[in-house]
Amino acid sequence: MIAHLTGVLSATAADHAVIDVGGVGYLVGASARTLSALGAAGEVVTVHTEMLVAQDFIRLVGFASAAERDWFRLLTGVQGVGSRVALGILSALAPDELARAVSAQDKAMVARAQGVGPKLAERIVRELKDRVGVVAVGVLGTSIAAPAGASADAVSALANLGFRPAEASAAVAAAEEELGPGATLDALVRLALKKAAK
Repeated sequence: MIAHLTGVLSATAADHAVIDVGGVGYLVGASARTLSALGAAGEVVTVHTEMLVAQDFIRLVGFASAAERDWFRLLTGVQGVGSRVALGILSALAPDELARAVSAQDKAMVARAQGVGPKLAERIVRELKDRVGVVAVGVLGTSIAAPAGASADAVSALANLGFRPAEASAAVAAAEEELGPGATLDALVRLALKKAAK
């Protein structure tokens, strides 16, 4: 599996980019948000990737951030959400906006994406509510979604190690509270693992 690509951006179109890696041009599907983040042709870019394999095609999808790639995986796990619809949602909503919409069960916000009707939006927010890292923070118990960036990557790392999303989110939130908002990914993961093991 190809986890990421680093190469020269050859061209972009409405729904994909071509990235030249050592003389091989990879056609990479992408959201409008990722395509705008890539910059101009001729620049060196890195994209996180997901390889989609079906009976009649192999396709690469690229993302400007690991958080966006993780959301793509979550979205395509929902019945009725294919790769095109997931990219449409990620074109309309940033990962942190999507996390807020799901945690607040705001189906209208999700339905703003092209190709997403009210019924599908309702299914998305309902099915993903328990899979998104929504944590109680502080003594007031206010719920917030885990922010994009190091926190989201740390939650993803713990989830990949077998922790349930809620456990991973709670451990990362506790680690971030102790370390402060500027904590590195490495420090967050190490402390979160200690807290999750207790």
